[in-house]
Amino acid sequence: MTTLVANITAPDGYKVTLNTGLFINNDFVVGANTTDTINPSTGKVIASVQAAESKQVDLAVQAAHKAFYGGWKQSDGRKRARLMHKLADLVDRDSDDLAHLETLDNGKPLKNAQRDVAEVANYFRYFAGFADKLHGKVIDAQGKLSYTVHEPIGVCGAIIPWNFPIVMLSWKIAPAVCTGNCVVLKTSEMTPLSALKFAALVKEAGFPPGVINIITGYGHLAGDALARHMKVDKIAFTGSVATGRAIMKAAAESNLKKITLELGGKSPNIVFDDVENMDEAVFYSTFGIYYNAGQMCFATSRIYVQEGIYDKFVENFKKMAQAGKVGCPFDKATFQGPQISEAHLKKIMGYIDTGKKEGATCSLGGNRVGNTGYFLEPTVFTDVKPDATIMKEEIFGPVVAICKFKDTSDVIRQANDTPFGLAAAVFTSNITRAVTVSNALEAGSVWVNCTSVVNERNPFGGYKQSGFGRENSNYALDNYTQVKSIKINLSSKL
Repeated sequence: MTTLVANITAPDGYKVTLNTGLFINNDFVVGANTTDTINPSTGKVIASVQAAESKQVDLAVQAAHKAFYGGWKQSDGRKRARLMHKLADLVDRDSDDLAHLETLDNGKPLKNAQRDVAEVANYFRYFAGFADKLHGKVIDAQGKLSYTVHEPIGVCGAIIPWNFPIVMLSWKIAPAVCTGNCVVLKTSEMTPLSALKFAALVKEAGFPPGVINIITGYGHLAGDALARHMKVDKIAFTGSVATGRAIMKAAAESNLKKITLELGGKSPNIVFDDVENMDEAVFYSTFGIYYNAGQMCFATSRIYVQEGIYDKFVENFKKMAQAGKVGCPFDKATFQGPQISEAHLKKIMGYIDTGKKEGATCSLGGNRVGNTGYFLEPTVFTDVKPDATIMKEEIFGPVVAICKFKDTSDVIRQANDTPFGLAAAVFTSNITRAVTVSNALEAGSVWVNCTSVVNERNPFGGYKQSGFGRENSNYALDNYTQVKSIKINLSSKL
């Protein structure tokens, strides 16, 4: 008999018991095979979990389809809200379990994982507030009673990445369930543990079977099957541009399902010479690239500093980058944990080698840290040419390119010279400049005198090849509802 329970002990002695099956129709079941999830701090196996292929994906979709048409579609918004609030309470109750699993699986510092878990509860409570407030409009239509209703789409597939596993889960599930949809969510095969713990809370909260299904599997097997399934009505995806293209193709070749994509980024960070607080600008700039070991789609990995303060900024930036401890994520002093895998670490190191070969100066870092785990020094490149590979391509690691600029028009041109448009940052004490530059930047989010401010109340999404559709805030509701127009003839011919 296959064992679907793992007893896990973290380096700080904390113990978690976890069901490792696929969560389908409120039960944990056996998959097509298993996959090992690796602790990136040690390179050792944490646990083996069940993995789905097309058969298990079909079972999950069928369960969601049955639940949707079996009553969830017509469920009262107040009922959905109560279940979501209950789920948020359970997330708070088991926050230590979820955070420890997140840190083990992903490698982010425990204090950051704890912050992420708290955000998950916030997301569910926030969207629970919309559940009984979804309504359309009455339209003056020349003698016809004309009105709109907002209806759920149906079965929503969700495919999430490994960099913010539990947060990305809430970004997909909360707005979908709030609006009356059912969900089949596929985790990354590299970071499934916190989602599996969350799945047990879904059942405990009282959600009907099939409303929320959570599976693990490889993208080319489970992800592709989900994107092509004829009973999946919508796909929400966060990940690479290449995979986003594949999902669009799969949707087009199947049932033309609706899609939202949140993809890569190469976000510019512009520091003007009138910045009032240099220390604050340096702090946010280092945070914007080195938080989460640089594994953020919105990382401000291109920093443009006005020439008058360039040398001072670079000097202070390097000092602050060196001050952040790289090491065990369970150490309270650690700021930067490991990269997610050996393969990803080698990919980043390849970009560092390319940067050097193309003539950029590696002013700080660039080396692997230690012989255990996948740790990398915070890395700074200067003297980077505009057409350099490290300026153009997303590295997804703790590597930044710092360049100097002369004037506003010049830096806006450089900042927008990218196929991406997810985020940007501007540091200035001039409010007119802040507004003018923010309006000119081709990005879905612009932070002024800060970086990486993301929460449930603000829409998040990209321009250009960074994707389309918005997550978070009331804008996310549009991704999970469809509008029906109803017209009633009130006039009669005499």
